[in-house]
Amino acid sequence: MKRREFLVLAGGGLLSVYPPIRQSAQTPDSLPGTGPAGRLWDPARAGRPIEPVTARDNLAAIQAIEKQLRCTCGCGLDIYTCRTTDFSCSYSPALHQEVLKQYEAGSSAQQIIDDFVRRNGIQSLMAPPKRGFNLAGYFVPGTAVLVAAVILTMVLRRWTRAGVAAAEVPPPAVPDATPAELERLRHDLEQIQS
Repeated sequence: MKRREFLVLAGGGLLSVYPPIRQSAQTPDSLPGTGPAGRLWDPARAGRPIEPVTARDNLAAIQAIEKQLRCTCGCGLDIYTCRTTDFSCSYSPALHQEVLKQYEAGSSAQQIIDDFVRRNGIQSLMAPPKRGFNLAGYFVPGTAVLVAAVILTMVLRRWTRAGVAAAEVPPPAVPDATPAELERLRHDLEQIQS
């Protein structure tokens, strides 16, 4: 048996063993959902179903409330950002439903925020309230930057003044020497070199 005959028989044998390969090559997917690419064989892998978005989900008042409250999933984002960007989070949709329920019951934005703080603590806020010791968190970073800028300016001025003062100092004057002193100096230098 020659090599060419062997390869033809081996190729034919492979095609007869794997008919789906041959069928998919013969019947292309002409419509969505009709071929193997359009079917979802394991729906559990697609994730949890998401409720459809309604107009009330994107009300400006709801967004403003949710942007002040931190999601409890640990992502560090506010509820609105977490529920609209992280679709694997199961906490933010539940928190969103709580906000919606309280809003539709007639609670004001501050009442909803106060209720979250009462239940979850101060860490449920995106920013600490501007009172008491929390004011340090608002003022200390800016004050530290200003103090550092003043110190840096003073140090740079001192360095430039020292550099200018060193540049302005004239070189020391050479005292006048007599010809006998110059001759003695040359003689001493020659002895040192030899």
